Amino acid sequence: MTAAFMDLVDVTIVNIAIPSIRRTAHASVSQIQWITAGYALAFAAGLITGGRLGDIHGRRRLFLIGIGGFTLASALCGFAVNAEMLVASRILQGGMAALMVPQVLSIVHATFPARERGKVFGLFGAIVGLGAVSGPLLGALLTEWNLFGLEWRPIFLINLPVGIAAWLLGRRFITESRAPKALKLDLVGVALVSLGLLMLLYPLTRGRELDWPLWGHVSMAGAFGVFAALVAYERRKAARDGSPLIELSLFRVKSFAAGIAVQTVFGVALGIFFLIWTLYMQIGLGWRPLRAGLTGVPFSLAVSAAAGMSVQKLVPRFGRKVLQAGALLMGAGVLLYLAEAHRYGLSIAPWQMALPLVVMGVGMGLIVAPLTDAVLSEVPREHAGSASGLINTVQQMGNALGLGLVSAVFFGEIGDRLTSAQVGPAFVHAFQHALWWVAGIMGVIFLLMSALPKRPAQHVEGTADAEAPVAEKERELVS
Repeated sequence: MTAAFMDLVDVTIVNIAIPSIRRTAHASVSQIQWITAGYALAFAAGLITGGRLGDIHGRRRLFLIGIGGFTLASALCGFAVNAEMLVASRILQGGMAALMVPQVLSIVHATFPARERGKVFGLFGAIVGLGAVSGPLLGALLTEWNLFGLEWRPIFLINLPVGIAAWLLGRRFITESRAPKALKLDLVGVALVSLGLLMLLYPLTRGRELDWPLWGHVSMAGAFGVFAALVAYERRKAARDGSPLIELSLFRVKSFAAGIAVQTVFGVALGIFFLIWTLYMQIGLGWRPLRAGLTGVPFSLAVSAAAGMSVQKLVPRFGRKVLQAGALLMGAGVLLYLAEAHRYGLSIAPWQMALPLVVMGVGMGLIVAPLTDAVLSEVPREHAGSASGLINTVQQMGNALGLGLVSAVFFGEIGDRLTSAQVGPAFVHAFQHALWWVAGIMGVIFLLMSALPKRPAQHVEGTADAEAPVAEKERELVS
């Protein structure tokens, strides 16, 4: 859980400190772009591979390598002597996160018996909610405090004591597990996945800065051809030696296929909302980073509380309806926020945002933890690493797609060469326009959720009759 929290915070904490980094590290616009995009690209490209490596070589071993490397890369970021070193260190940090993060869900799935797993997924959902908003708040505090005159560097250096503690605790308490039958790393599959994701995500990340060049559109279209080649190759690889990078048979599991679709579209919604929300508060309303960060506290608390309750109390009783209620609540919260933003305009206060944020937070909390549970509930344990890598990958792809769509649904509503007096109203208008898109996407998610199983399988398998085979599988996995 500590490792998952570190990654979630690190994804968002950098945005708040970008002005300080640009000023003190003399970073160019392109370098600033790569400080954020380099992490995301390395992370997304390596997730499936990281999950499969855990299946082959042991999830505990890969987790410890990943968290150790992530901590080292954080130190390199904190002590970077120039912008080039910071960019390279961020790419390394993303690669190490790709080794670390897939093991989190895999270890939970392979270690805990069915009757206990729901509680762990509830805790995971609470951590997701806390990390989503804690990053900007923590980044604002560390940057404004300017500890020891280090400016932005503490946002990376804070990972050192946390990472070391997590490594020591992981070494002491995590039990090793791996796939029960010998697997080989599919190097061709690794190359195709990495190429396809880079061809899709790089133009999305850099498109607006480069004014959406033709090569970007060609690259994104070509990515789907690479993914088609990947599917054909993985099918042959599975038939030949049973060691594909992506276990295509997982998509024949209805709960997994439906959950992956929901996870992707949900990532799009979050990618759009969190970026436009930050721009709206800091540029449109002119708020300081700390004020913007504190405004998100009600959202974070609501997500954490609802996530824990949803898996432990609500899903066992109401099943899929809990996730659908979460989608409706998030959509209602977005529309409520839209009404508040329209009513108060530039004079809106943080307390006037609290109710919409709480409604949205409760909705998100009802989704994040049960969704992971639903996606993995019917997945065979020997494919836990591959499945969790896919879950994280499609979420990152969804986020990247959402960030790319921001150029159309948000910046497309803002004119060029605005005067200082026009900036605020223009950003408020663009924020309201983009919220309509987010609300529409939540409606799509609600419809997709109808394909999820009515009740996650693990709430059924935790009976006395099922416990014996479950325990036998656990003994088979643990070495």
